[in-house]
Amino acid sequence: MIAKISSGQSTAGLIRYLYGPGRANEHTDPHLVASWDDFAPDPGRADDFDAAKKLLVADLDLRVKQARRLGRAPERHVWHCSVRAAPGDRHLTDAEWADIARRVVAATGIAPEGDPDGCRWVAVRHADDHVHIAATKVRGDLRPARHWNDYLTADKELAAIETEYGLQQVVRGDRTAAKRPTNAERRKAERQHRERTPREELRETVRRSVTGATNEAEFFGRLAAAGLLIRQRIAPSGDLLGYTVALPGDRNKDSEPVFYSGSKLAPDLSLPRIRQRFASDAENTVQTDKEHGGQAAQSPVSRPASARRSAAHAAWTAMLVIDQGDDGAAAAEIAAAGEVLDALSKTSAAHTRQELREAARAFERASRSHIRAERLHDRALRHAARDIIYGGPALGRGEDGATTAMVIDMLIFLAIASANWHGKHQHAQQAAAARQAAEHLRAAYRQAAAAPLAALYQQGRYLPRPLHQLLVSVVQTTVPDLAGRLLAEPGWYALAATLTDAERAGYDPAALLSKAVQQRELGSADSVSDVLVWRIRRDADLPACVPESHSPAAPTTASYMAQPLAAQVNQHPAASSGRRVR
Repeated sequence: MIAKISSGQSTAGLIRYLYGPGRANEHTDPHLVASWDDFAPDPGRADDFDAAKKLLVADLDLRVKQARRLGRAPERHVWHCSVRAAPGDRHLTDAEWADIARRVVAATGIAPEGDPDGCRWVAVRHADDHVHIAATKVRGDLRPARHWNDYLTADKELAAIETEYGLQQVVRGDRTAAKRPTNAERRKAERQHRERTPREELRETVRRSVTGATNEAEFFGRLAAAGLLIRQRIAPSGDLLGYTVALPGDRNKDSEPVFYSGSKLAPDLSLPRIRQRFASDAENTVQTDKEHGGQAAQSPVSRPASARRSAAHAAWTAMLVIDQGDDGAAAAEIAAAGEVLDALSKTSAAHTRQELREAARAFERASRSHIRAERLHDRALRHAARDIIYGGPALGRGEDGATTAMVIDMLIFLAIASANWHGKHQHAQQAAAARQAAEHLRAAYRQAAAAPLAALYQQGRYLPRPLHQLLVSVVQTTVPDLAGRLLAEPGWYALAATLTDAERAGYDPAALLSKAVQQRELGSADSVSDVLVWRIRRDADLPACVPESHSPAAPTTASYMAQPLAAQVNQHPAASSGRRVR
């Protein structure tokens, strides 16, 4: 059950809407269910509708007119609160809606219980699932109503009502969410055949433009490159005080662009909040760029693949902070994780881009709470986002595609860790948003991982039988509790190939496997073997995709026999057969 509260200037206009047909003829049987004295006229049940409506407006406005003569009436004297049940809730009776309305006006201070000077109000029902409360904000003593924080007090009362009435427990926010589009903005978007309102489009564009940016010039350059109209508020001293943005095609009735300030798009998109991001990593930017530039010059791996691998490492570190660090550091890591998602959604291949974009949109709500983010802790993730942006578009195949799967796999666990952290702090909306982002990431992962895991699967299928049997023994000995599940999963062959590649690179497969299992819980994984593949390949710095030299088209036993595991297998009479594992 949710409440929506607004103020207005016309009592007659509100009553006319409540008793009218609605904007799309959606109102049915408008009638009064409760009022301040239970004797207010009800136009919906009166013989003379117009006369009753006029009388009701006059009764509601009586104290407003009296206060106006004394110069004490508020300019926006109408208080309007709609209370809506959640989809799937049972239909409440008129008596139940009347009780709910009385409790809401009492809790918000409009008409406190037992106060003879409470404001005048009525509750009108014109649909099965909601009721409207209309009040005038002048008390009987002709003073303004005391209804500060009315949304929060109404929300708290509705939470209690849900419990008492056995209704669905609605996920509630903490006033850190981005401002929702107004009804007028939604209707305008519908008329213009837009999927989303300009406010929503601008919020996403600004959020993506700040991702990985290190200074204001870079940020505003990205806004301009995205095609937005930009206005900057400059002080007489020449200092930049703020900014507003608009879509070129979004105009008001005077044909002027409709501008929104950053703070009206989202709390963390105001210029001061954006500057906090820049300040947190400005001192390390030059050194970090030099380091990554050197790596790019020396490494045969593409820049997109290198950036994604670095992001996977940064995501792992961020999870440790979220699990074990203080709240300010965890909040910073969660906020920066949103930038990595935005960066991936901008640069990944087409077949994963939409799900990544939906994940970033969902996680945006999880990135803000009342816990202040200590921005110095988010440098690694912010630099990872910057590297992804500057690495450019990634291919959907080869090392680019495989490292995309690797980082998405890690981000799924990061989203789950964020949901758990928010849940621990009773941030219901943020926790739900993080879980929703995790679902979109799972969908993106399935698309990104299909090809590289299929190649690893084929490599594992072509391992010599004795080597395969030895790997089975390693798993059964190292992780006995997981062995049955691992060996039964389709991804076992990809894990077997990964363990073999790790041994060829000089690592102890048993030690790597044990470390990968202990790193973090595996209960939320759809495929434990898939998760272990990416953890081991990340920890051992193995290529994320199968190199061409390992193609299963021409398997050779010798290529697998150069390490200690092979020395044990060589004694087996079938070691040189190179037979495909069946």
